Amino acid sequence: MKIRITAVRKASYPDLMAKYENPIEHTCDVLEEQEWISVDGKCPEGMCPSAWGSMREFVEALARGEGNFFDGWMKNPLSAMISCNDGFRPVSFYIEVI
Repeated sequence: MKIRITAVRKASYPDLMAKYENPIEHTCDVLEEQEWISVDGKCPEGMCPSAWGSMREFVEALARGEGNFFDGWMKNPLSAMISCNDGFRPVSFYIEVI
């Protein structure tokens, strides 16, 4: 089964970065509206490993034909909205069966 993963929003918290993060040169490359396709629950090429770690269980479940997470959480029961685990610049991903 194919699952589309779409980056729908990218946030940034400069105040938290200034307070807690050491300066880094390279941060997230993900762009809003960027898409990936997972086939049979596998990590798509070019997907951020950290983001994949946050969404993998949901993608794998959707690829197995499961859904309706948390008893009706999403309007589309064959989808999920997951954010990566970067607390300074989180990206929200919409995951859906196609």
